[in-house]
Amino acid sequence: MNWSDLLCHPIWVVSTALLAIVVRSQRRGRWDPRGCAVRLRGKTAIVTGANTGIGKFIALDLARRGARVILACRSESRGTAALKEIREKTGNSDVHLRLVDLSSLDSVRGFVRGILQEEKALHILVNNAAVSGLPREMTKDGLDASFATNHLGPFLLTNLLLDLMKCSAPSRIVTVSSTNHKKGQVDFSHFHGENLTYYMDKVYNHTKLHNIICTNELARRLQGTGVTANSVHPGVVMTEMMRHYPFMLRCVFGLVGLFFFKSSEEGAVSPIYCAVAEDMEGITGKYIDSDCSLVLPAPLARDLGLAVKDFEISERVTSKL
Repeated sequence: MNWSDLLCHPIWVVSTALLAIVVRSQRRGRWDPRGCAVRLRGKTAIVTGANTGIGKFIALDLARRGARVILACRSESRGTAALKEIREKTGNSDVHLRLVDLSSLDSVRGFVRGILQEEKALHILVNNAAVSGLPREMTKDGLDASFATNHLGPFLLTNLLLDLMKCSAPSRIVTVSSTNHKKGQVDFSHFHGENLTYYMDKVYNHTKLHNIICTNELARRLQGTGVTANSVHPGVVMTEMMRHYPFMLRCVFGLVGLFFFKSSEEGAVSPIYCAVAEDMEGITGKYIDSDCSLVLPAPLARDLGLAVKDFEISERVTSKL
């Protein structure tokens, strides 16, 4: 029997369908945003990468709750389309687009200057935007493009907005990481594109580990301020982030994803939980799994000494550029 015959065999088709049903039922999780009555009228939120995928559904939920939502996007055309869609679906006209390229530290600083001039408060910051599978590419700041976009840009953005968030407390910082952080390594030469293997999600895994490490250290530094900081795994999600992978691999992911991966809407659930759920009030320095449960991250992410070092080096790198 060849592969085509096997894939069409009734037993294989039925067993695959049954397995898909089980997986889909399990991935619904224990918390449903539709059952959460929290309203956000009078609150301001920023969501990076809000023009597509998980970020758009996070922004959509926050807008439905009545928040003033700022879509922090790199593409003006795609951001404008998302803005129109979210306003139409929610009836909330207090949704706005602001452009930022997280791979450029100058762009991040310019974005924050605009926010500080325009906004009197900031209650929710969701660091969602990320890239995966990029080939070797260096930014004008001399940083690896993946590290700049996934870690150093969001790190600088968060730190520059901290004073506004402290004045707005209680407020929440949510950083979308990944269970792939468990496959990541810490090597600070990576920031400048050194000693990296550019294949599939290898660089992405390193950046997601840094996300959690620095978020935990930030939470420690913010104790007593009323600002919480947590990391979250959204699940294995079909998003445009895989667009940089080889064509055949994207095809395989697409086929498998139809049955077993979460949709972007489903992937937005755990970040929304961290951003709005009453259960998360006052919870900080934690890692939340895709079913909205508190879980332990990898041992490196729990190393307090490494966290201090990572945070300080990330500060030095982003402050002198």
